[in-house]
Amino acid sequence: MSTETVADSDGEDNAPAPMVRPSWFADIGRIAAVVAVTYVFFMGLGLLAGLNVNFIMSFLQRITFYGAVFAMGALALNLHWGYTGMFNIGVVGFMGVGVYAMSFVTASPDASPAGLGLPIPVGILVGFLAACLAGLVIALPALRVRADYFAIITLGFSEIIRLLAVSGSLRTLPGGYGTGGGSGISAPRTDSVVSWLQSKPVTGELTDGIIWAGVNLGGVPDSVMENYVYTGILIGIVILIFLLLTRIAYSPFGRVLKAIREDELAARSLGKRTDRAKVVVFVLGCGLMGLAGMLWLGKRTLVTPNHIRPIWTFYIFVALIVGGAGSNTGSVIGGFVFAAFVYDGPDFLKRVIESFYEVQSPPTIADAFVSSNPLAVIDYLVNSMDEIKYIILGLVLIVLMIKRPQGLLGHRKEIAAAVDLSRPSTPSDGANSTDESATTGSAGGESDE
Repeated sequence: MSTETVADSDGEDNAPAPMVRPSWFADIGRIAAVVAVTYVFFMGLGLLAGLNVNFIMSFLQRITFYGAVFAMGALALNLHWGYTGMFNIGVVGFMGVGVYAMSFVTASPDASPAGLGLPIPVGILVGFLAACLAGLVIALPALRVRADYFAIITLGFSEIIRLLAVSGSLRTLPGGYGTGGGSGISAPRTDSVVSWLQSKPVTGELTDGIIWAGVNLGGVPDSVMENYVYTGILIGIVILIFLLLTRIAYSPFGRVLKAIREDELAARSLGKRTDRAKVVVFVLGCGLMGLAGMLWLGKRTLVTPNHIRPIWTFYIFVALIVGGAGSNTGSVIGGFVFAAFVYDGPDFLKRVIESFYEVQSPPTIADAFVSSNPLAVIDYLVNSMDEIKYIILGLVLIVLMIKRPQGLLGHRKEIAAAVDLSRPSTPSDGANSTDESATTGSAGGESDE
């Protein structure tokens, strides 16, 4: 926070007039800067390699979409693990509950399996509440255990959801409803969301204007622009979740969560109802995970059990580790950086390399080493980029654990006192010290995380 001090005619300082700049404002600026630098990097690399502009724009839209999805998942997980210390490794299970509930509500009654055919906003609300209810059902017994035991319960819940989704006994229920088993269940497509926006008075004009500008002025294909509109919706929701969790972090309830994370027994000895706080935060986090699942899988024509894979929980954990546990800003930056440079970046790099020379990959790595072609090993690695990215992911984790285990923005110090102790107090500003301390942290933006 910055303040200005005005000197009176006698040369003495009057009370400083606080000019409070919300920390979330600076943190959103940091996120925007990281996104802008990433865009410039990939656009420059793509243009240098002579890639098609539409391909580059489609790639930027894709990393933004997945960055928003990973950011939502990382923010929800940060509420559990970063704030409260609850090790939830069943993230994708709650995502699955949300997306299946939404799909059931919004799918056409004529589909197989049938749905209720309700509007998309109703489906999103039902999916969010279903994920919250699942979190409540798990929280009541599971929060009686600690550490590894709690993690095992959440992992088991995730597998239960996956097995229920693929179960043949739930594939078709009376009335034509059901999960669809391995065949999946219908879900709203991306253009359904966009067309729903276009049917509204205000959002329709705005959506049509954005699509028209992209198609006619930028030369971007219609389908890509519709994906950009959908991605813009996700970005707006990420901002809302970010502001909500930042507000929680600065609140007395947020301080209780951090006290539970550091020492639950000490927090309980001070009269804090830690069990109730953990149930509330677990339910809210599960609801946000369900929302992330709906916005990720809800853009597909079909949702199947193959999408509810434990690897997605791992992806979200990596995104949070990269950004830094305990930091909302780090969660968003980590989600975007992971999507751009680890999840989708290797495929883009493959296209860049292939634009410079023809890749002639041998069938196996052994053939690459014995080949007379000195570039055979490189060709094999380039052609196997889908598998190589998991090696890259492992290397990223190893480097982070060695060089910066707290992540990019983790473990920033917070002010726990009731007043700001970073500057000496004066009688004239004493009246403002309490209000000021409620809205400020240490230097560096999101200081309490």
